[in-house]
Amino acid sequence: MFESHSEAIYELLRDEARVDPARLSELWHASRNDGGSLADALVESGLVAKPDLLAGIARRLGVPCVLAPPSAVPDDVLQLLPAALALAHRVVPLGATGPGLDLLAEDPFDSAVAGELAFALDREVRLLVCDPAQVGRLLRDHFRDAATQPVEPETAPPAQAPAVTERDFSVPDLEAMAGQIPVVRLVNLVFTQAIRGHASDIHFEPFEREFKIRQRIDGVLHEMSPPPKVLALPITSRIKVLANLNIAERRVPQDGRIKVTVDGRAVDLRVSTLPTQFGESVVVRVLDQSAVQLDLGQLGLPADVLPAVQSVIRRPNGIFLVTGPTGSGKTTTLYSGLRAINAPDLKVLTIEDPVEFELDGAMQVPVNPVAGLTFAAALRAFLRQDPDVIMVGEIRDLETARIAIQASLTGHLVLSTLHTNDAASAVTRLLDMGVEAFLLASTVEAVLAQRLVRRICPDCRVAFHPSAAMLAQLELTAEDVAERPFYRGRGCARCAQTGYLGRTGIFEWLRLTDTLRELAANGAPALRLRQAAREQGMRTLREDGLRAVFNGATTTEEIVRYT
Repeated sequence: MFESHSEAIYELLRDEARVDPARLSELWHASRNDGGSLADALVESGLVAKPDLLAGIARRLGVPCVLAPPSAVPDDVLQLLPAALALAHRVVPLGATGPGLDLLAEDPFDSAVAGELAFALDREVRLLVCDPAQVGRLLRDHFRDAATQPVEPETAPPAQAPAVTERDFSVPDLEAMAGQIPVVRLVNLVFTQAIRGHASDIHFEPFEREFKIRQRIDGVLHEMSPPPKVLALPITSRIKVLANLNIAERRVPQDGRIKVTVDGRAVDLRVSTLPTQFGESVVVRVLDQSAVQLDLGQLGLPADVLPAVQSVIRRPNGIFLVTGPTGSGKTTTLYSGLRAINAPDLKVLTIEDPVEFELDGAMQVPVNPVAGLTFAAALRAFLRQDPDVIMVGEIRDLETARIAIQASLTGHLVLSTLHTNDAASAVTRLLDMGVEAFLLASTVEAVLAQRLVRRICPDCRVAFHPSAAMLAQLELTAEDVAERPFYRGRGCARCAQTGYLGRTGIFEWLRLTDTLRELAANGAPALRLRQAAREQGMRTLREDGLRAVFNGATTTEEIVRYT
């Protein structure tokens, strides 16, 4: 019973503390060594009654538990699920609940089954927990004929299907494939699930023998139920049709956008295609304005850093830089700053690649390199538009950096991003680009380095005592920790058993004081700037991460991973 999910059952019983820990650990290791079922071992040993175990699994998965299934399923209920699907996925229909369908599942842990059946049946599906032996009995009683029915010779598949390559399809063929109802439904389902799950990106990845779909949620990729490999080309073609891309061009990368409406709100999807060995890889960036809080107070800024940031973005001139790797929330921070200061008496101009969120009252310009509209070209034009505040999506080259500095010197506030690992490196990065040190020292007001870490799920958060090895990873001692609690998520239905829900920021705030300006003007290396900043009270990303750990916002694993 549930042989492949012994680890999940072990964690469930360990967290609920309903079984002697030593005996539970003994059975757990025995099941791992011999490949047996921990659930069966627990029931046979008398440590847990089967109904109690099934009820606990149902609580963990957040679904009902059916301890006494019907001895026979009515014919009208059986007709809700084709026999082939019931046998393939080892599920038995229990009944309809409005637009949804409740199914007794031999493996209720397999959430991919629910997704596949929802797509096949075009309705919501819920897997209920039941004794797998009872589910197997119902399958044998009600679907035995379908399982043993011989396949007619004329419908049997050929021994070997002829190989088909993408070159065998014309444009009309591709358009026809992209318009097939199952393909349209599948793409719509993937988009809807990703948007409702607050995914930031959707990856469609072709491989030699499979076609994977993954979505990035809270910075981590999660694999969705994969469609058959034969649907790779139709799905890719469908996305390209929606994004107004050249459906016949599969040799060069393409970029496009799709507007969709989910649950009454408009969502912008940015599409990027990339030719690979086994077909086109497609990545869809989800830009859901309603899912992002553009509020400085909601970013997780420390209590002493928030007013400092608010002070800098209200200056009449100077440069404020936000730095970090891709996906660290830099653009969200800049948008939050612009929203905080945006007012009818200010002229705000932005140049972005692309424009991710619409900001009321701001003139937003997307980069268009094909037409010659680069960051530098737009900045030069901005200076003739009488702006008060300028946001540059990213300073990528010396020309853009110099124009940004010129804008700052002529009485404009400039906000921008850089890709560096910490705050001090932003200064040396600009020097490496060729910016004159004295100009840099006189214009840059502050640098904010940041990372996004996953937030512990509030519904299943529990306290624990860190091990010595964990403290060593964080370069802490038992004395440093004292009695401070550490937290982690056990995993629940709300957080999809991950223990995390949403993300928060950790930050490194570098305010350029006279001392730091002098060091920057003399071309000091990043290590010396960092050391001087720490002497003046700057917290590093690791130190601010520990603040978030001690506050119960995130885990030690997240801090070690990102700092």
